[in-house]
Amino acid sequence: MKRSTRRLIGFALAVVVLAAVAWWQVRSDQQSAPGTLTSLKPDSITRVNLEVGKTATEHYVKRDNHWWRADQAEPERADDLRLGELVNIAAAPVQSWQPATTYDLSKIGLSPPQARLEVDGQTILFGGMTAIGQGAYAKVGDRVGIISLRYMPRSAQSSNIKAF
Repeated sequence: MKRSTRRLIGFALAVVVLAAVAWWQVRSDQQSAPGTLTSLKPDSITRVNLEVGKTATEHYVKRDNHWWRADQAEPERADDLRLGELVNIAAAPVQSWQPATTYDLSKIGLSPPQARLEVDGQTILFGGMTAIGQGAYAKVGDRVGIISLRYMPRSAQSSNIKAF
């Protein structure tokens, strides 16, 4: 066998081994990823209830691809961009999960929660900031996750966004 043929075969084997290792690493990373706050897809969400601090709970419903305030006698159009941000919170990536029993919920701002977001019947409670990094605590069911601060919900009053 010629030297060039042996080199070509060796090179091909090295490429196959590297591809297999890369595939294994990607698969391993995907399986160990903590996931998102909920399994809901933002586009499929049709009901949102939001309570931030001691403000009145805001109720929204999606009809004909637009969001409407559902807590008023006369339905009023809501800001679709703001509601898009709220429903995207349901798919927020979680940095890590821990059982809620691991924490003293009052020390991380979850008892009482700083905000409560309910999307299609699933409740997400939001607590305080983490001591390190730009993270915040969020409780879903019996687990507490750490999420980016950018996913903390804001009330309509605090965001100065008016309905149409």
